[in-house]
Amino acid sequence: MKTFLSYPFLRTGALALALLPLAGSAGFRPPAPAKEPDPQVLAQFGLLNNPALQKFIDQKGQQMAAVSSRADFGYQFTILDSPMINAFAAPDGNIYFTRGIMAHFNDEAQFAGVLGHELGHVTARHGEKQQTRSTITSGALLLGSILSKRVASLAQPLSQGAGLLFLKYGRDDEREADKLGVAYSSKIGYDASHMADFFLTLQRQEQASGAGGTPTFLSSHPNSADRYSTVRQLAAQAKQQQGGRALTVNRSGYLRMLEGMPYGDDPRQGFVEGGVFYHPELKFQFPIPQGWKSQNSPQQFQMAEPNGKAVQILTLAPGNSVDAAAQALAKELNISSPQASRTTINGLPAIALQGDQVGQDQQGRQGIQASTLSYVIQDGKTLYALIGLCGPGTLNSYGPAFQRTAQNFRRLTDANKLNRQSEKIRIRTAKAGQTLAQALTANGVPTKRHQELAILNGMKTTDKLSAGTLFKAVGR
Repeated sequence: MKTFLSYPFLRTGALALALLPLAGSAGFRPPAPAKEPDPQVLAQFGLLNNPALQKFIDQKGQQMAAVSSRADFGYQFTILDSPMINAFAAPDGNIYFTRGIMAHFNDEAQFAGVLGHELGHVTARHGEKQQTRSTITSGALLLGSILSKRVASLAQPLSQGAGLLFLKYGRDDEREADKLGVAYSSKIGYDASHMADFFLTLQRQEQASGAGGTPTFLSSHPNSADRYSTVRQLAAQAKQQQGGRALTVNRSGYLRMLEGMPYGDDPRQGFVEGGVFYHPELKFQFPIPQGWKSQNSPQQFQMAEPNGKAVQILTLAPGNSVDAAAQALAKELNISSPQASRTTINGLPAIALQGDQVGQDQQGRQGIQASTLSYVIQDGKTLYALIGLCGPGTLNSYGPAFQRTAQNFRRLTDANKLNRQSEKIRIRTAKAGQTLAQALTANGVPTKRHQELAILNGMKTTDKLSAGTLFKAVGR
């Protein structure tokens, strides 16, 4: 959750009919030219506050679009404030890169190759061809893989507005996008062979992380054994077609642009530690039920019972008062005969809502879809909704967990948590004869993180660095 969140907590009717079709299941509508990033995507991932890097991706993107086969389509290039390593293109011409993938590029040529690859998915209309049979994932941990179908469908509308369409491309589409990525990046003067090098970085990162949970580039862009060699061959051919002129790599210039960029999860947006969720910017904390899974996003914080039988979600509440917010929440949840009780939670005004959510299931049958124990909590001018949902008739089992979480919602006063800062990428200069491991140690990176930083640098820990070589370290 972010302090600047201005998106509506719930849109009208979002939960009134809990079982909604997946995005993309309706008939396909031709995309309109993109002018602004999708607000639903920004609500889920956030926009990176880095004007210089945003200007860079826009300039290179528009330059590349101009040499593409759909130069007049209309494109928007956006960097999202997400640590996941991903880049994706929507059929409408919106192309998104996360700060996580920007951090893992080690020169402009690697970036340009992937930018051309994503642009290629749009110009070749790959997304349009398969949008009607695509699957949706919110990027959140809790929907689908952990929640049972019943509770997932109940929780889904809360995040569906921020859901993101991750189109999984087949091998033929990937091959064509690689070919276009090489062509486009070469046309604007970059050495496309470096895109192949970046695929090695992605493979190492996926192997190190286990590639579970959060979507990554290779999960939505399947890799193949021959991809590296094929891209290198295509790049060599493109270089010949360019008449042997020098092609740009620009390693040092690119790395300098990364100086000070947040790395990994940003604790200012909220973090979990010792079974407690802390939010330094909004200055609150509450416990997570023992053994439950959790996922944070700019729009909301979700917690789920490990067997998928219950979910509890914190988000901003509608209205200007705790009473108005409670009434709006009861309406949005479509609670039949809600029981509302005024209370105080650690000095904060609150209202508890209990009842059954009614609506139609996927077969059109009317009935109880979930039981809920939810809270509206007021802290100053800020109103929070802590929504607990479980299967019909199971509130006796999960209500106590919902209640404990709510009753332990409190203002955050611990200075150690309030002052927690994100790590930043720090660009450092190597001394003559240093290995990467030695250079990292000299810059305060502990040994246990050397492999992580080696992948970030696209190197091995044993690589010898020349005097003056720039490399990435991390620090507060």
